[in-house]
Amino acid sequence: MRRLNVGMISFAHAHAYDYLACLQQMPEVTVGGIADPVPERTEELARRHAIPYYSDYRELLADASIDAVIICSENVQHAEHTLAAAEAGKHVLCEKPLGLSAGEMERMIADCEAKGVQLMTAFPCRFLTPVVRAKEAFDRGEIGEIIAFKGTNRGSFPGPAWFAEPSISGGGAVLDHTVHVMDLMNWFTGSTVEQVYAYAGTLFDPEHKRTIDDSGMVHVTFANGVFGVLDPSWSRNPGFPTWGDVTLQIIGTEGVISIDAFNQKNNVYGRASGKGSWSFWGDDMNGLMLQAFVQALLEGSPVPVTGLDGLRSAEVALNAYRSVQEGQPVKLHR
Repeated sequence: MRRLNVGMISFAHAHAYDYLACLQQMPEVTVGGIADPVPERTEELARRHAIPYYSDYRELLADASIDAVIICSENVQHAEHTLAAAEAGKHVLCEKPLGLSAGEMERMIADCEAKGVQLMTAFPCRFLTPVVRAKEAFDRGEIGEIIAFKGTNRGSFPGPAWFAEPSISGGGAVLDHTVHVMDLMNWFTGSTVEQVYAYAGTLFDPEHKRTIDDSGMVHVTFANGVFGVLDPSWSRNPGFPTWGDVTLQIIGTEGVISIDAFNQKNNVYGRASGKGSWSFWGDDMNGLMLQAFVQALLEGSPVPVTGLDGLRSAEVALNAYRSVQEGQPVKLHR
């Protein structure tokens, strides 16, 4: 059986640890290296799992045996790392948002295409069973034509401190959480967003130490006339049973589909914790996404979520900030 040799660039994003665990469970994958400029974050982890460790990602990319890389660096470094990987002939799975400007994302897509490597954006929500079944029902025509969307991706403030630094993250909740549900809207409609009208603010920091947006509402209008609204706020406080939610209501001409993507859970009331909690038993969306990435590369088929998908979702979030600054709806530049 052919194996795919995968390297990991940066563990700045917490998803990297879950991705590593998923990859190590795949018999068709070898984790060929970890590159991270912060040794205390991953050097011991690499040693424990007998994975080569590099403090410089260029050393990992110089390894001719590496077939593909997963990039989980700070948002501001996604373009640099993707372009270098493409130059080295490595396929790429990049954490979202794909980039921090339309120009850099377009270059990432173009360079990967020119070098003959595939670029996939990390949108695991596409692989959750409730989402997949909803897409199948829509494709069968069960709700007719889509009229509108109403979605949420409400979470808690991310752990890594760099999320609060706009120069590194590129934005707060509106950028971080818009992209996931926006990708689902794009996928269902098959259309592109023409107009964005948004609000962003800082409402959920009880100590008033943050200046980055932790709340927002994003309204979009698609080229085909469909419109949608999304709440991407970091509004879940530590008392909430889990980090957040992903919901999407799809209103059609003949019916409605309601998705609660993380509803595969048990309600647990424990004496030790003294409060209710959720025990999730459902899909491992990260594992399913990585399996799809690996399978596509091994089979030589297109990855299921492309760099263009990443661009189309991120540009909505980036233009949402433009709308906030201008105080009015904005047209997307294409």
